[in-house]
Amino acid sequence: QLQASGGGSVQAGGSLRLSCAASTRAFSTVTMGWFRPAPGKEREFLAAINWSGSTYFADSVKGRFTISRDNAKNMMYLQMNSLKSDDTAVYYCAAKWSAVVQVTTPYDYWGQGTLVTVSS
Repeated sequence: QLQASGGGSVQAGGSLRLSCAASTRAFSTVTMGWFRPAPGKEREFLAAINWSGSTYFADSVKGRFTISRDNAKNMMYLQMNSLKSDDTAVYYCAAKWSAVVQVTTPYDYWGQGTLVTVSS
């Protein structure tokens, strides 16, 4: 199971850190990712990190968001800086077995989302 948390309200230009807790012994072997809904898409890929720490970001968040993980705690994080009103969304964490971070679909497991609201 995956559970995202850390959402909230922030002003444009501010920062938030989202967390994703995973309840699986295999956490250290899976690739973890963050997504949010987008117009015309089921979900927009944002960032991914695999077991070795390799990361990949969507152009829309590159340079503003960073992704990290703590395998000892079964946790993944998304640090979001320079937030814009367009970043307002429910954010979902997900996991997949493939280690190829550049492949953004499909993901095998999904968690509940956490709402981020950015006010201008």
